Amino acid sequence: MIIGLTGGIASGKSTVAKMFKELGAKIVDADELGHRVILLGKPAWKKVVNLFGPEILKDDLNIDREKLGKIVFNDPEGLKNLNAITHPEIIKLIAKEIKEAKKRSSPEEKEEILIVDAALIYEAKIDNLMDKVIVVYTEKEEQLRRLGQKSNLSKEEALKRIKSQIPLKEKIKRADYVIDNSNSLDQTRKQVEKVWKKLVSGY
Repeated sequence: MIIGLTGGIASGKSTVAKMFKELGAKIVDADELGHRVILLGKPAWKKVVNLFGPEILKDDLNIDREKLGKIVFNDPEGLKNLNAITHPEIIKLIAKEIKEAKKRSSPEEKEEILIVDAALIYEAKIDNLMDKVIVVYTEKEEQLRRLGQKSNLSKEEALKRIKSQIPLKEKIKRADYVIDNSNSLDQTRKQVEKVWKKLVSGY
């Protein structure tokens, strides 16, 4: 079974993904794939550098993702162009992982549950690759607090990043399951376990 795990930026998707992994899910981390596709020597690297210039490079010629992030989240057109380069490459890798997971699942064996942890499932229009989609939700104020802590962003910068995605309320409407991560980890874990039981039983 292929499950999409998404939500807003800093809503706690990675925490939820880790909980599912502990329960037995195989996780594909789209963020990690995103890092991989722009590494030096990869086809997307050259396109991104041509688009944004050599000033986004570190001394080892790899792309400085923090510097690139500050540029694109202040330039909606730049973000759109970056996504047009990286999303097809990330989707190719996700599709490959899904294909391999389906090969591993057989009627004789317990079905593997593959969870694709990706912030932009709806934005990249890959929800059609998933059997079910889980949305991790948290209040906007909590998102802002976490973003400020994690990425050392100003409130204005954090808001720009939140607004670059489809609103969480819209994602919730389209989800098969919603996990509210606004409260304690214990409460989040209980919701994860409840959803896991449904996934294992094929719902």
